Amino acid sequence: MVTIRSLRTVVVLGASMIAAIPAHSQWLNYPTPGLPRTADGKPDLSAPAVARDGHPDLSGVWTSECGIYGRDACFPKQGLFFDLARDLPPEDVMMTPWAAGIAAQRSGRDHVDDPLGYCLPPGFPRITFGGGPFKIVHAPGVTAFFYETLAGPMFRQVFTDGRPLPADPEPSWLGYSVGSWVGNVFVVETTGLRDGGWLDTRVGRPHSDALKVTERFERSSIGTMTLRLTIDDPKAFRKPWTINVPLSLLPDTELIESFCDGQQKTMERRVITPAPPEPPSPRP
Repeated sequence: MVTIRSLRTVVVLGASMIAAIPAHSQWLNYPTPGLPRTADGKPDLSAPAVARDGHPDLSGVWTSECGIYGRDACFPKQGLFFDLARDLPPEDVMMTPWAAGIAAQRSGRDHVDDPLGYCLPPGFPRITFGGGPFKIVHAPGVTAFFYETLAGPMFRQVFTDGRPLPADPEPSWLGYSVGSWVGNVFVVETTGLRDGGWLDTRVGRPHSDALKVTERFERSSIGTMTLRLTIDDPKAFRKPWTINVPLSLLPDTELIESFCDGQQKTMERRVITPAPPEPPSPRP
C-alpha cells in the first residue's frame, strides 16, 4: 500500500538533468472510494475487476512495472522509458535508414537534445513509462488519461463517442485518440503525432508523423492490468512491433503536482553545442 509518497526523482538524460520535488501530502493516504478491502482494511488487489457499463472499469492510478513507483524497483535500468523494445529481439525492431541515422546522432550527442531535458513533454507513448504514474477517468463519450510527469501535469482525451480519427490533424505531442471496447479489452488508436519524436530515452529511437499507436488495455483484477502496445510507423521501422506491459494499481493515493520550476536556472549553467538539424521523415 502506498503511504506518504515523497518524489525526489532525478532523471539523467545524458548531460541533462531534471529534478522534481512536489509537496509531501496531497491526499496521498486517502482511501480510494469503492475499492474492495480485506478484513484488516487493506486494499484487496486480487479481487475481480469491477464491471462498469458491461465492461471492466479501468479507473484508478496506475504505474508500469518499471515506473518510478513500480513494485520491483527496476527503474531506471530496465525501464521501458529508456528502451521501449527492451524485451524484443533486435530483428523485430528494425529501423529504417532515416530512423537509424537520427538515433545514432542522439546517442552520439549523449542524448542532450532530448526535449524532456528542456522541460518539454516526453511525447507519446513514452509518457506512459517514465516520470510518474497516470490516472484513468471514465466519462460519457470520453476516457481521460492524466499524467504526473517531470515536466508538469498533462492529459490525453480518448474519445469513445464514435468519431473517427482526424484525416489531416495538426501534429501534436500526444496525438489524437479514439477508443472502443472489443469484449473486455479497451482498444485505443492514436495518430497525428509530431515528426521526429522520442520513443525512448537511452536508445533515442525516433518516430515520424506517420506513427500509429494501438493500445489494448485488459484489466484482470483490481490491482493488475495488461497494456498491449503496438508501434506501426512505416517511415521509422521496417514492420510494426508490439510489447506487453504489466500495469499495477496504486491504491489509496493520488497524482501530485510536479513542475520543473528551476529549469531556466539549470539551463544557464549548461554549455551545449547546438545539434545539427534532424532531417524530417521521408515523404510517403
